[in-house]
Amino acid sequence: MLQVVQAFDRDHIAELPTDDAAALERKLTIARKRFEDRGGWLKAHQRVAVLHRLADLVAGQREMFAMLIAREGGKPYTDALVETDRAIDGIRAAADLLRTRGGTEIPMGLTRASEGRRAWTILEPIGVVAAISAFNHPLNLIVHQIAPAIATGCPIIVKPATATPLCCVELVRLVLEAGMPEGWVQTLLPESRDLSGAFASDPRVAFLSFIGSGAVGWRLRANLAPGTRCALEHGGVAPVIVDRTADIDAIIEPLAKGGYYHAGQVCVSVQRIYVQETLKDVFVERFAGHVGRLRVGDPRLAETEVGPLIQPAEAARVARWVEEAVSWGARLIGGGRLSDTTLAPAILVDPPAQAKVSREEVFGPVTCVFGFNDLDDAIREANALPVAFQSSIFTRDLAVALDAAERLDASAVMVNDHTAFRTDWMPFAGRRTSGYGVGGIPYTVREMTAEKMIVFRS
Repeated sequence: MLQVVQAFDRDHIAELPTDDAAALERKLTIARKRFEDRGGWLKAHQRVAVLHRLADLVAGQREMFAMLIAREGGKPYTDALVETDRAIDGIRAAADLLRTRGGTEIPMGLTRASEGRRAWTILEPIGVVAAISAFNHPLNLIVHQIAPAIATGCPIIVKPATATPLCCVELVRLVLEAGMPEGWVQTLLPESRDLSGAFASDPRVAFLSFIGSGAVGWRLRANLAPGTRCALEHGGVAPVIVDRTADIDAIIEPLAKGGYYHAGQVCVSVQRIYVQETLKDVFVERFAGHVGRLRVGDPRLAETEVGPLIQPAEAARVARWVEEAVSWGARLIGGGRLSDTTLAPAILVDPPAQAKVSREEVFGPVTCVFGFNDLDDAIREANALPVAFQSSIFTRDLAVALDAAERLDASAVMVNDHTAFRTDWMPFAGRRTSGYGVGGIPYTVREMTAEKMIVFRS
């Protein structure tokens, strides 16, 4: 049995039965049979209807889902409501895509050999999808896997994070209530890690959708069956550049939100802030004042702004990383262990390059501030790590904005906004070790689609 506890105080929430190897085999067999039975594929209008009903059902349980996110995942309730609203919109966005997606005509008759032919493409579901998700957005990440699978007509088996399975289980229950036939959307709660690997590498799986750590994601990709496609979403050490022309008063709040939202447990959370040297002291003073006023505590309370880390071991790890940086010369502002699961937001000024907080994803309520004199140096430092996801620059100089946007090594560059900005219809992808493939509802729909060409000779 899987024991589910509250992230904040570790109180028991629920106990769920786990799946053994026989259960995994049954689920894969059912999913494969659904895909092979073309006569049983749902028509586009049926899939649209299911998605619309699902969105309405989730909307009807908005407060319940938000509180569940806060309890099992530790995200503050106010932010959990935003996550639920995004999930509802994402389901509707997946349905809307079916109105416009389609194949294309391939020109013929351009050579003598191609005369008398017409060719076009049609879009088909790629096959069985194996989805493995992360804990930090326990509803919306699942929606980003399930909704595209329903839209494309792919059978999907989704494995939520062990710490946060309840949102996934409840969402799949609502999928069935919305009219999706049995066997098209299933959950997997494996009793062991070995089963997760066997699940991802099974030859019946046509597409792996993975959201989680790079170490696990790259290992799973290396073991995929021949022909299996995948999309991997890992993390980063997101850099922000504060140019000399930036409006300090205007950037404090968005940087604090980007750095401490969900206690920093976001793959594009603001982590490295490079500030032009003439602004550095003023920035640190004002940033520290704002961060020090963030309310830390029980995520079920509406006033809480920073909740717990997902596990006590994670809080201990982040605290060790902070202590290491301080022992090597960083100046610490704030910080400290408030409970087994909560940390006070910390700012580290000038941690050395070899410190873990300077080169690895913290995934905790910590930001690092560095000074720079030359923009070239800031961009070089921002690009210095093997991870590359989202980055940002704050400036009122258009030339600087355009130059940095071109030169920052990232899949997305935000100008005058924090690195954690995201909408569910935009492309979302890590470069280099930060990921593979493209996320975002429309892009995941594309990834789960196989294009077939038909050539007709008259």
